[in-house]
Amino acid sequence: MTVTRRAVLLGGLATLLAGCASTTYDGQERTLTIAAGESGGFYLAFAELLAQQLNRAEPRLHCTAVATEASVANVQLLQNGGADLALSLADVAQTAFAGSDPFPRPIGLTALGRVYENYLQLVVRADDGIRTLADLAGRPISLGAGGSGAALLGERLLDKAGLRVDTRNLLLADAIASLRDKRIDALLWSGGIPTPAIAELNTVTPIRLLPLGTVIPALRAAYGSVYEQVQVPAAAYRGVGELPTIGVANLLVCSPALPDEVAAAVVRVLVSRAADLVPGQAIGTQFLDVRTLIGTGALPLHPGATTTYRALHG
Repeated sequence: MTVTRRAVLLGGLATLLAGCASTTYDGQERTLTIAAGESGGFYLAFAELLAQQLNRAEPRLHCTAVATEASVANVQLLQNGGADLALSLADVAQTAFAGSDPFPRPIGLTALGRVYENYLQLVVRADDGIRTLADLAGRPISLGAGGSGAALLGERLLDKAGLRVDTRNLLLADAIASLRDKRIDALLWSGGIPTPAIAELNTVTPIRLLPLGTVIPALRAAYGSVYEQVQVPAAAYRGVGELPTIGVANLLVCSPALPDEVAAAVVRVLVSRAADLVPGQAIGTQFLDVRTLIGTGALPLHPGATTTYRALHG
């Protein structure tokens, strides 16, 4: 499903909007914090739009999106009470739920919805001779910030590809500057298509994305169907053609302790204001459709979300 600017597949939701609009949160006035991602990335852009729409739709909820290192850090913020909602790659959320490395014990998580597709983007300079994963052997690479889902998936990717590299864990802005200045030879990023900061880099330092489809069977054999092959659209970045990469769903997650009525308010906004929740730069696959919002895999839906989705289905 290709989305340009504000367009998004809404399926049959138009018939449900009147029902959504008739119900608002009438509980105790409270703040609501969304742990998002790095500046310049899709996570933070989406979370800021969600906070904006929640504030408009639910005047008793005062919602704020906060910048973080993304998925792993976001789950940890939920665990210690530093956030009420969080964006997380599905593989990170499922790993935390199961209590597998890097999480020492299971973390109670529930989902409010499967909100959009992340594209794993392995970026190199176009003037370099690097064209395949194997060409990166021994080279300096940023796998993303230490608290990001990209870093977790990057380690899994390298392991399954049998590749040893000089690993760095840099924030996106630092990784882009390092790639531009030839201090690293590649950066790994997981996010929407296109990522504005990468598109901006491409205007001054032409880039190439490496195809990653060949590693997917090994990843799926080890970690399940949470990983899938997706196509980077030809129009994503100037001069970079269509190519296969690894797609991972992004989930909006919360603690099971989040009040049902708050979870319901968030779900109503996800459903009724879907078209307003797509960052302007997005051209890649988006979910935000009632048929896919509930597809959260091994992570259970929050009870308040389940009740609300059932009500919306009639």
